[in-house]
Amino acid sequence: MSLISKIDPNKTQNSHFLRVKGVKNLTPNMLRVTLSCPSVTHVDESCKGAHCKLLLPPSDMSEDIFKQVIRIRPSELNLDERPVRRTYTVRYFRPETREIDIDFVNHGDNGPASSWARHADSSSFLGLLGPASPKIKEFYADWYLVAADMSALPVAGATIEAMPKKAQGLAIFEVTTEADKQSFSTPPGIKKHWIVNSNPHTSSIAQLSFLENLKWRTGILQTCIAGESSLIKKLRHYLMIEKRVPKQDAYISGYWKIGLIEDEHRACLLYTSPSPRDATLSRMPSSA
Repeated sequence: MSLISKIDPNKTQNSHFLRVKGVKNLTPNMLRVTLSCPSVTHVDESCKGAHCKLLLPPSDMSEDIFKQVIRIRPSELNLDERPVRRTYTVRYFRPETREIDIDFVNHGDNGPASSWARHADSSSFLGLLGPASPKIKEFYADWYLVAADMSALPVAGATIEAMPKKAQGLAIFEVTTEADKQSFSTPPGIKKHWIVNSNPHTSSIAQLSFLENLKWRTGILQTCIAGESSLIKKLRHYLMIEKRVPKQDAYISGYWKIGLIEDEHRACLLYTSPSPRDATLSRMPSSA
């Protein structure tokens, strides 16, 4: 009897089985994995920048068993049967070929998702939940502020590329090396500023310092800001308290925390429960 046949239909989940079509090094510290996703028919190319859950297969689990396991809610599985879950961002989705691109920060084999991506080939597979809707669904501001570290480059790049051609504003990117700078299809009015931080696992306030020295524009500001949680907390205070950016105009989210993996970060957020707005932090795209 199959695993799925023993499960109450009300305790299953809508998942997708994806197979690797290609892997390439975007930069020294970023990998792009292209996946075939024939069953993902509920979204179109506008889902780039949306979050999704990746379900990583145990190394000793067969493809047939894995296809069953990803359809079952984790609460109905033994701990050793549950795939590792990590939250990532859809970088591109091509509906005509049913292909999805996911970018992974390359941490070596220190994190389960990074390790999986580094060793992925045409025989590799994973599960997918989602994608959800993009965080920024419409662009209406007088100017825009985008800020991201390596973990948030996918959502930052997708957001910039979705902006109207006449958009004005600033994008701040903090990367590990000069060679980690990426090219985006950026509106001419969005000025890019790159910060190189060779040790991203030590606290950095370089983005905040840059903003504090910025000549502030007038008009409606819309933000897309994501990265390490301690910096995000400072940026949120600066923008929403000192600069009085309205809540509805600000996407500001902590994607990871120095010293914690995603599961520990989520648990920490659940216990501290900073505010209803910060609930988005528990859905952060992972850098592990």
